[in-house]
Amino acid sequence: MILADKIIALRKQQGWSQEQLADKLAVSRQSVSKWESGLSIPDLDKIIKMSSIFGVSTDYLLKDDITELPVNPTRETAASYDYDESVLVTLEDANTYMSLCERLAGFFGLGVALCIISPIPLIFLGGISEMAKYAPYEDVMGGIGVAILLLIVAMGVAVLIVCGLQTGKWDFLEKSAITLEYGVKGIVEKKKAAFEKTYIYSIAIGVTLCIAGVVPLMIFSGFGFEDYIYTILVDILLLLIAVAVFLFVKVGIVHGCYQKLLQEGEFSDIEKQTKRRLDPIATIYWCSITAIYLYISFTSFAWHRTWIIWPVAGVAYAVVEAVAKVIMNKK
Repeated sequence: MILADKIIALRKQQGWSQEQLADKLAVSRQSVSKWESGLSIPDLDKIIKMSSIFGVSTDYLLKDDITELPVNPTRETAASYDYDESVLVTLEDANTYMSLCERLAGFFGLGVALCIISPIPLIFLGGISEMAKYAPYEDVMGGIGVAILLLIVAMGVAVLIVCGLQTGKWDFLEKSAITLEYGVKGIVEKKKAAFEKTYIYSIAIGVTLCIAGVVPLMIFSGFGFEDYIYTILVDILLLLIAVAVFLFVKVGIVHGCYQKLLQEGEFSDIEKQTKRRLDPIATIYWCSITAIYLYISFTSFAWHRTWIIWPVAGVAYAVVEAVAKVIMNKK
């Protein structure tokens, strides 16, 4: 089978017209027509690009003795799961995205960490106000604490919004089927392998910090100390959790960008489709949890206790997500 016949067969396998293929290769429809009629031969760079688009090797395209038409997994997945048309990711695109994630990962972690530590001043001032000599200033302390809390949350949210705006154009990597240009996969796999140790160590340190933060509360809970002592211990716990979450988010962003490009783990074709169907559930769930948390916290002013809502909500969401997946699979 000659190159012209292979181009025709692969184009039809994808369900594309000559004009659609021409758009993907940045050439005219007449050029594709000439290739398929055997009147001209594509340049080498177009051969490489077709190799990536069709998901075949350049050997298959160039060697006439290789005649068996390969099955294109990207096309099958797109058809099976009703994805949008596969998007080609070039080497330049991949490098730009990886550099952006590496640059913004720390800022994403900082934004989330700021939201976690925001109740610390309020809890600390509340503990101080409970001491007898500061009792008359309890309302003042509470007001100052709430003001600082809102300021820190505003800073954290602002950081997340700015980072989100910069990465927004790459959201298709989480939702659409993609095809990597020739050579991109090997480069991404190499960077992912080099980052693996950093990822594992950061997760281990983060988990250790979370456990270490709970230990003082467990030890001193039965000693009957003054309440302000426990508020300090809760502040330390939140601080350690914030550092841990900073590490989780920072390495998670970088590791996730590699997985998105390689379409691995939660970013595989099947998981992408499942996530798209779960998005409305996640939005409703977390908006509801946020509303409940703010209502309970502002009405009770028990910020040193209401933080427990978030870990409980996280565990509960895992159950909700699992049940939703079972229901969707049955359908």
